[in-house]
Amino acid sequence: MLYLARMDVTFPADLSAERIAELQAAEKEYSQALQHDGRFAGIWRVVGEYANYSLFDVASNDELHQILSGFPMYAYMKVKVTPLAKHPNSIR
Repeated sequence: MLYLARMDVTFPADLSAERIAELQAAEKEYSQALQHDGRFAGIWRVVGEYANYSLFDVASNDELHQILSGFPMYAYMKVKVTPLAKHPNSIR
């Protein structure tokens, strides 16, 4: 099943730069592992915002929830998920 997720990140003002750097490093490691195993099918930055659109290819809603809640920065994210279905005009 394909899902498009928009993830917006907002860190609290009192979070230290060191802690943010730690979270960003952990986030990169986690997301790249998911990309390598194929469940995280793509990621695109939203220009001018601390946000992204991500494409996930997973077996179920529950699996997607588990993946999303596993992101190290999840506590600072607002996530909007859109399930996707094949378009009848698609040639792929």
